[in-house]
Amino acid sequence: MIVDDQYYDVIIIGTGAGGGTLAYKLAPTGKKILILERGGFMPLEEQNRSNVDVFRKERYHAPEQWYDISGEPFSPQTNYAVGGNTKIYGSALLRMRERDFEAVEHPDGLSPEWGLKYSDFEPYYTEAEQLYKVHGQMAEDPTEPPHSAEYPYPAVAHEPQIQAVVEAIAQQGLHPTAIPLGLTLQDDDPTNDSEVSGIAPALKFPNVTLKTDAKVLYLHTNESGKVVKAVQADVNGKPHLFLGDLVVVACGAINSAALLLRSANEAHPKGIANSSDLVGRNLMKHQISSVVQLSAPNSGKFQRSVSVNDFYWGEKDFPYPMGHIQNTGGLLQDVIFAESPPMLSVFAKVLPNFGLQQLATRSIGWWVQTEDLPDPNNRVRVNGEKLYVDYIANNTETHARLVYRWTEVLKTTEKTVKQSVLQRSGMHPHGEVPLQVVANQCGTCRFGTDPTTSVLDLNCRTHEVDNLYVVDGSFFPSNAGVSPALTIIANALRVGDHLVDRLKTS
Repeated sequence: MIVDDQYYDVIIIGTGAGGGTLAYKLAPTGKKILILERGGFMPLEEQNRSNVDVFRKERYHAPEQWYDISGEPFSPQTNYAVGGNTKIYGSALLRMRERDFEAVEHPDGLSPEWGLKYSDFEPYYTEAEQLYKVHGQMAEDPTEPPHSAEYPYPAVAHEPQIQAVVEAIAQQGLHPTAIPLGLTLQDDDPTNDSEVSGIAPALKFPNVTLKTDAKVLYLHTNESGKVVKAVQADVNGKPHLFLGDLVVVACGAINSAALLLRSANEAHPKGIANSSDLVGRNLMKHQISSVVQLSAPNSGKFQRSVSVNDFYWGEKDFPYPMGHIQNTGGLLQDVIFAESPPMLSVFAKVLPNFGLQQLATRSIGWWVQTEDLPDPNNRVRVNGEKLYVDYIANNTETHARLVYRWTEVLKTTEKTVKQSVLQRSGMHPHGEVPLQVVANQCGTCRFGTDPTTSVLDLNCRTHEVDNLYVVDGSFFPSNAGVSPALTIIANALRVGDHLVDRLKTS
């Protein structure tokens, strides 16, 4: 075992939306910060890049196996690299709505109240939008919560074919609106991510160290179990031990929970910070389906640009939340989105390259997304070296209703736009997406004020271990209808302020 000869004020494990953003926030403190990342730097040509051929390849699946509730292995769609899953996401950065922080009734159960409210997150949403250069427009969305500042950049313009569809949708009394996108403003690589906005600026400070190809295996506590004393990792295949005052886990909701569970010791026999038996439980990851339209020819390479939230809180004869809808962007574009299965994967297996390309340039794709509810039986667990993801979809009938409703909206647009609904692709029974699609993962270490019903306090510090924090999607008590990325970023900035204050006294 190689013991690192440095002692760090903060050790951050993971460089995704949570860890990368937190590194940016803490770097100016002058404190000695170590960032550990399991992967390396992604070549530019591999980042958010796609062509038709990628639909035949499991390009962004991790080189490891997890196991489902039946013990069957699968390859998870997740990314180990500097920037984490933000290197392959679609850059849609939406705020949760005010009511998402309250207790909300669904046909399948209750979405629980958060310990903090929208007003607590609003300043950090604004900071996050500035940091990630979000392009958006506030006026058109009926569910848009109040902002203390405008979006820092104007919304992305619609492709002409999309503009025609947008106008036809609006004629039905709906409110298609620009989707907020984090962009770098560079034509060759437009998508913003946590390497660009978090890690790169953090590394400009001499007090920040990044170690790549560093897979963290175990957290060691002192004898009482109240303090993490060391982080054990394999760095380029060699065992290392790193010592520090504060430890922040930001590996993604599934891997963060797995790390705490694998770090069980005499003081924490069920896993670190797990006396509540909630570490790993309440895994959520959205119900997502795709709807494909035939359309007039298009470039196939345009940016996603429009979302519809008119059904977010339901409709006249269904007073329950239904969810969020957005277009996918061009199906041949240079961005492949990790939120759900490749849009044309159904056709990729049966059509030759030429046929698939023709289809992609005559189609418009839509993601239809519904909140799933926390269920303690949907969980991450470990058995030896094996990581299990026990997950059974819920809120599925509501999701099916939204898919049907959106299909009917698109059919109505046929009166004014030359198109037809082609296929609901990527749909499994009741709208369930494949288990391997683990983007939007959250909820495995929920925060709260009661140690018996939560893993973390409201500052995302574990109730049981004084110097251990979890700063990724793990902290979510519920899963809103919108994607969690911006809330994860905003929360990292919020927790960053808390840690800056704590470091001042250390």
